[in-house]
Amino acid sequence: MFIAVREEVAAAIEAALDALDLPTDDLGIEEPPEDVDAVLASSVAFRLAGEVGAPPPKVAADIADEIDPDTFDYVGDVTTQGPYINFLPSEAYFEATLAAAQDDDYGHLPDRDESVVVEHTSANPTGPVHVGRARNPIVGDAVANVLEFAGYDVERHYYVNDAGRQMAVFTWAYEHFDEADLDAEPERDRIEYDLVRYYRTGNAFLEDGPADKVDEAEAEIQSIMQGLEEHDEETYERVSEVVDQVLSGMQECLARLPAEFDEFVKETRFMFDGTTDDVVDRLQELDEAVYEEDAWQLDLSEYGIDKKMVFLRSDGTSLYTTRDLAHHEWKFENYDRAVTVLGEDHKLQADQLRQTLDLLGNDVDQLENVIFSWVNLPGGLGMSTRAGTGVDLDDLLDEAIDRARDEVETRMEERIRDDDLNEEDVERIAHQVGIGAVRYDIVSKQPTKAITFEWDQALDFEAQSAPYVQYVHARCCGILDEVDSVPESVDASVLEREESRDLLRVIARFPGVIDEAADDLEPHTVATYTREFAETFNAFYRECRVLGAEDEAVRDARIALVAAARHTIANALSALGVAAPRSM
Repeated sequence: MFIAVREEVAAAIEAALDALDLPTDDLGIEEPPEDVDAVLASSVAFRLAGEVGAPPPKVAADIADEIDPDTFDYVGDVTTQGPYINFLPSEAYFEATLAAAQDDDYGHLPDRDESVVVEHTSANPTGPVHVGRARNPIVGDAVANVLEFAGYDVERHYYVNDAGRQMAVFTWAYEHFDEADLDAEPERDRIEYDLVRYYRTGNAFLEDGPADKVDEAEAEIQSIMQGLEEHDEETYERVSEVVDQVLSGMQECLARLPAEFDEFVKETRFMFDGTTDDVVDRLQELDEAVYEEDAWQLDLSEYGIDKKMVFLRSDGTSLYTTRDLAHHEWKFENYDRAVTVLGEDHKLQADQLRQTLDLLGNDVDQLENVIFSWVNLPGGLGMSTRAGTGVDLDDLLDEAIDRARDEVETRMEERIRDDDLNEEDVERIAHQVGIGAVRYDIVSKQPTKAITFEWDQALDFEAQSAPYVQYVHARCCGILDEVDSVPESVDASVLEREESRDLLRVIARFPGVIDEAADDLEPHTVATYTREFAETFNAFYRECRVLGAEDEAVRDARIALVAAARHTIANALSALGVAAPRSM
């Protein structure tokens, strides 16, 4: 209902401004502070005061006088508070909200008939996923979820770097060394942990091995890269044997989050189909193309990008960015929008890519980037696959589950709900809470801000964390498990307590939160909403008896309100990729 009332408010202000012969380019619609009894407000009087030649409160009053609330469904009254115009909800607003939120899919917006490809993670298949990169799959998956909730046709892609020097080195090392040459056992019984040892051994050899042997190795590595450029199928099969095995293990790790993908798009695809060669030909024809330092480059200084973009080496081999240009043109041909989730260390490349795509004649308005900063652990541990140091994402998730299990078992004696949790139940809840805590703590922060993951905060059942929010869903389920069914037809007007109305207002906002989060590609705003929701629900739970309500009509209405709350918080958590436990 929030979206509907927002549309009514916009129409009301615009009509009032037209009637007063005032400009309508900025309506100043915003959400009022919590202590204001309004759904929406407008600060438009500030903007127009100078033009009208009257103080803002007078302008606000004149605009409000032009609005008749009786002509709208969900606007109950229009008042002014100084320079602000406040729009209060009608009784129909609360009734419609309570009814709409009985749907399991509440918060999902209508189909927009618009396709979006979300590319995220895309970590090089050289070994286990590390904690420092954990923000990409978590934020990327949440971005995709929010867009899907908002009605977009979403595909999740992982762009596989299977043609760069790293993979040539990995392929050479895998073929060159035996188990006896490796200096350590795998850290975990999964394929990427086994094979990464070859990559590390190969890199160590290239750094410290005998010069003549290193020269031989470099020649073989170069031949692998050249073979891919020449579309040699045998070379592709050699590289793919390594890439596909490592990627399969990485997928198992990512599935734990969970972060799953509709397609793994290999960069060699755009070499073998000729589109990379086509991009190179077109780049060389641009006025910005220069041949310097034994390589073809683009001089983008005219567009505020000082570092030249190399797109072709002197030996005729392309670079990652060259192939990514072909990749993005493929996206533009097949999808209406292309969203890419990138670490801050790729910002320069992202700027070069966008500008070059523009020079090649593409509509770069289709391309949107979500840039994120790093996740750190206390102590500032490094994250280097090449050196074999750092903390793996698997380790973080294991510890999250262990800590959550300890917390759940500690709280068992304090549980009011008597649903006889067995060991299997405890293990399930530990996974839901532990992994949910990791995801929620990471996705709840603005992506551009570096964060340090702190266990005490992430797993705090009493603070604004995943367990705190998850517990609201479990509490709703506990109440609803005590009734045979949710009443189908209730009278929302009997929900007179302030806490009930506040909860309805927050529930009503959920579709609007999804809409704005999708527009801005900011899933952290959904997390912010869930914390507000949890606080509001807990106030309702403290002050309003549900099953023991004073009369049957109030009881039925409050049961329906709890059902609406359960759907809302379950779907909000789902949009973030966080599980909603039925019991905790």
